[in-house]
Amino acid sequence: MGEKDFYVYIMANKRNGALYAGVTSDLVKGVYRHKENWVEGFTQKYSAHQLVYYEYRNTAASVIKREKRVKKWRRQWKMALIEKAYPNWNDLYAQITGSRVKHGMTDE
Repeated sequence: MGEKDFYVYIMANKRNGALYAGVTSDLVKGVYRHKENWVEGFTQKYSAHQLVYYEYRNTAASVIKREKRVKKWRRQWKMALIEKAYPNWNDLYAQITGSRVKHGMTDE
């Protein structure tokens, strides 16, 4: 990881459900905010709390460009992107935190 990391990510409420594309420089913190409903708007309204896709970019300009492109895509294209990388639509939050953390609490 570099000095500053940049990510495009997609949140969903369920497989083939509502999709939200966003951008962040702190993936764990950004997704946590969605999961805890700290982000008002689409993800809160549709309970899109599952991280189903993310990709790294090395500059702010490239991540913003990619996010704008993904947001303009047809729904089918976004779903194909998710299924190519993560076909099971699992919530990737545990993967990015390196633990079994769910919504700020561990399941131990």
